[in-house]
Amino acid sequence: MPRAAKPLVPLACLAAAAAACATVRANIPEEEATIRDLNRRWVATVPARDAATWASFYAEDGVLMAPNASVARGPDAIRRQMAELFDMPNLQLTFAPTRIEVARAGDMATEIGTYRIGFDTPQGRIDDEGSYVTSWRKRDGQWKVISDINTSSKPMAMPMQATAAPASVVTPVSFEGERAEMAGGTGLIWSAFAVPGFPPGARRTVIHGDPTKEGDFTMRLSFPDGYRIPPHFHGAGEHITVLQGTFRFGMGERFDESALKPHPAGDFIYTPAKMPHFAIAKGETVIQLHGTGPWTVKLVEQP
Repeated sequence: MPRAAKPLVPLACLAAAAAACATVRANIPEEEATIRDLNRRWVATVPARDAATWASFYAEDGVLMAPNASVARGPDAIRRQMAELFDMPNLQLTFAPTRIEVARAGDMATEIGTYRIGFDTPQGRIDDEGSYVTSWRKRDGQWKVISDINTSSKPMAMPMQATAAPASVVTPVSFEGERAEMAGGTGLIWSAFAVPGFPPGARRTVIHGDPTKEGDFTMRLSFPDGYRIPPHFHGAGEHITVLQGTFRFGMGERFDESALKPHPAGDFIYTPAKMPHFAIAKGETVIQLHGTGPWTVKLVEQP
């Protein structure tokens, strides 16, 4: 070996040793135990109905994606969404990890688990169960959730299939090539009003036209006492007439009970296309809705 090359050997060894010292491997079992302990503290916020503490487990850029709910981004939006859930009567919510995988560097982790939830509504008890995937990030020595995605294992509610009312309900009358229709209020046939994101318990009956197709249509919607319609909007304007009960109606992208105004039977409401609105039924409430199809419903994505 040339003499000049000899000093390079110890220098190379020192560099390799320094690199090895710089690469500090995380204590994986310890980090996993920390995340499991965080989960136990997280679940404990449910009986306490502590939405603020629940939201504190998320990073500033954390995201919550729950079934039948808008995406909540950031602790404030997550706190608001959970506060609404914590207000539900007889709420029961549990979740537990089945697998936690911590990255070798100890700065990221993926958690997979199952959840069960149940609460009472004016329409009856709602129970759900499913799986979740939670991504954790460790920053400044603290683990925070950056994404929390929940998937229900229950069968998906079928979307509303609006069909024209049966011939026995609508009586057609032709005049100079045009068709008039008349329907008796006592002979209407009602079916479940199932729209993803809306709670169960509502009913509908289509009186004229077909909301899924182009052209004008008229239908009635019936809501039980206390039914909450989440913030949503439509692709076209709606003409609403209250036929029964009190329709507490508000406009905006967030559900705000203080913004609700009572509309008793006989009141009329018009909502322009794409204007977000929400409502609560007081007493058994029936509204008649007229619009131009195809009728679409889109939930407002919460910030």
